[in-house]
This record gives sequence, C-alpha cells and structure tokens, in this order.
Amino acid sequence: MADDAINAFAFVGDDGQVSLMDAGLPYTGKRIDAGLKYLGSDTSEVTKILVTHAHGDHVGGLARVANASGAPVLSHTDDANWLRLGQSPTIDSRIKFQPLLRRWGKYPAVEVAQTFTDGELLDIAGGIRAIHTPGHTPGHTSFLHEPTGVLITGDAVHFWRGRIRIGIKLFCNDIELNEKSVQRFSELDYDGLAFTHGPEIRRDGKPAMLKFIASRS
Repeated sequence: MADDAINAFAFVGDDGQVSLMDAGLPYTGKRIDAGLKYLGSDTSEVTKILVTHAHGDHVGGLARVANASGAPVLSHTDDANWLRLGQSPTIDSRIKFQPLLRRWGKYPAVEVAQTFTDGELLDIAGGIRAIHTPGHTPGHTSFLHEPTGVLITGDAVHFWRGRIRIGIKLFCNDIELNEKSVQRFSELDYDGLAFTHGPEIRRDGKPAMLKFIASRS
C-alpha cells in the first residue's frame, strides 16, 4: 500500500470492516489514505491495526492512523512496550554505529490495546494466524491469512531485485535467531507471499520460499 520499498496491507472482512497491517513512515500517510480510498474506505474507518514489528519504517505512521480512526493497535507481547515507548528494539551487539541507528529508530509512541502470542488466530478478515518469527525484533511476527493462503513475511525476509533475500541484518535484534525463524516458513501451508519490503509473489510462493530456505543451509 505504501510502495514496493515499504509495504502496508489492508484486509476487508465479509462484513466490510477494514483492518490495517503496519502504517509505514510518518510521511507516507497520504499513500495509506490513497490505498484505503482505492478499496472504498477511509483512514477514519479502520477498525483494527495489526503490527508486524516495532521499527519506525513500519509503525512511524501508526499513531496518525490510530488517532484518526480510534482503532485498537494489536502487537506481539514482546514488541508492545517498544511501541509504547516510541523506540525500536535494541540491535544485535555486533552491529556498528548503534547510537546512530538507535536515533533513527524513534517514532511517535502509540498505546497497544491488545497483545497476542505465537499461533493465535486473530479475528480479522476471516482469520489471520500470528506466526512469531523473532530475530529482526523480539516480537517480530509474520501472519498467515488462512482464507486466501497468503503469508505476510514481515521483515524476516524481503523480495528484492527478483529474488527472496534474508531480512537486512543492520537493524536485527538477533541475527542468528532471524535465520532460525525463517525455517518456520517451511512448516506452513500457503501459496501467495507478501513482503513488507518488495513486490508480492501471487502464486507458487511456497516452492520459492523452500528453495530460498535450502540455499541458506
């Protein structure tokens, strides 16, 4: 919804209720508005806001949408307090320039109304399964929209320059744990792949993911 560089996602339920997943950077609000308008909705009509992880490029616009809509924010338990602080989680100790990166990681704080844990089926658009894939952040979560068989990977992996790639290490909380979490994608049942960075794979997403996972072994 934002663009292929940083994506947000909207889900429309059978009852017409619109839920948003992530909200981009603070200055990409007009793109969020335009995407919702394309769906026949409006930012003020969003009923729930779901968070993949507490990094500013995905939640920088969260407070704006929450304030405009009054929609509750849902986050994994392990990232909830970071959202309340308006600060990205700590970065792997091996990453250089941490003070500079931490300053970049600030964003408008937001209240989290509901937390979830691994495996929960969230009552959004017919059912979205929370798949805890920590490493990029402690509470990083990927989501499986079960009715359509689409897996939203979050930042665990990206799709860039024509292929799946591991999520950027520069901002990882735990680099090895992120690698381990990606293995979970081999256990799930899905066809489509959607990425928070990069264009989607609409069909045969799982074979592409399995090939990628094999290449990391």
